[in-house]
Amino acid sequence: MDNFLLSVIIPVYNEQDNVKPLLDRLLPVIKKYQYEIIFVDDGSTDKTAAFIKKTGQKNLQIKLLSFYRNFGHQMALSAGYETARGDAVVTIDADLQDPPEIIVKMVEKWQMGAKIVYAKRNERQGEDFFKIGTATLFYKLINFLSDTPIPNEVGDFRLVDKKVVEYLNNLKEKPSFLRGLVAWSGFPTDYVYFRRDRRLTGKTHYGFFKMLNFALDGIMSFSTKPLRLASYFGFICASLGFLGIIYEVLKKIFYPESFVTGWIGIFVAVMFLGGIQLITIGIIGEYIGKIYKEVQNRPRYLIREKINL
Repeated sequence: MDNFLLSVIIPVYNEQDNVKPLLDRLLPVIKKYQYEIIFVDDGSTDKTAAFIKKTGQKNLQIKLLSFYRNFGHQMALSAGYETARGDAVVTIDADLQDPPEIIVKMVEKWQMGAKIVYAKRNERQGEDFFKIGTATLFYKLINFLSDTPIPNEVGDFRLVDKKVVEYLNNLKEKPSFLRGLVAWSGFPTDYVYFRRDRRLTGKTHYGFFKMLNFALDGIMSFSTKPLRLASYFGFICASLGFLGIIYEVLKKIFYPESFVTGWIGIFVAVMFLGGIQLITIGIIGEYIGKIYKEVQNRPRYLIREKINL
């Protein structure tokens, strides 16, 4: 396993200030291997692509794949997987929160037989309580609802064997929730551990609502439990309503003097049942939306240009 090609996929979106520091740390780590670095520009509006082009003129192993617009982080990773030629493929973000130095350990785990090597965070630097709390809630929620367990405290910083890449490239789901798809495959897995650093420059591109949509995509892609839960809610509400009817009838018969018609009870019942109905319709709508996107069969992304590819 000494003679192999290592592919490093880096999705970028407005990361002009992070690309050079990343390469300064990444190149010394992987220069002892045969390598290729594939930047996937996800519709940047700054000088990210221009800098990568200039760097690619000096080093032909630095490659660029540019989208016409922003198609999303997962689509950028998918495009990278479809382009990579490596025997082992690493995906890493450009913000330097994930240290390139541990790629060596990931390669060692892969050489020992692991087909998937996750980089698992054992400490987070520079992230507030809200960010850490929502991330923890995300993994607990998705593992509760999903039929496929997804490892906690892992993101998209991982190494996968070319067999895993072939499997991923043969899947055409829209949108692709790669964390779940990689875990679902069941290939031999190992871990390396690291401390997640602060973002070097700029702000995260994953705000609260993007993270929420990401979580919904993951849940809907790997579980039908929300539909089952909606059925359970409906059954519980119907049962409570039926018991309420029996209670009121008996009260009318045996205690007619205490029977008072109140608008508060009606209001609460209507609001409760209406809320359950809206939640249920929303869950069903999410699944119908996924079916709609699959039926449309639109391309997952559009490539504007390729450099050194």
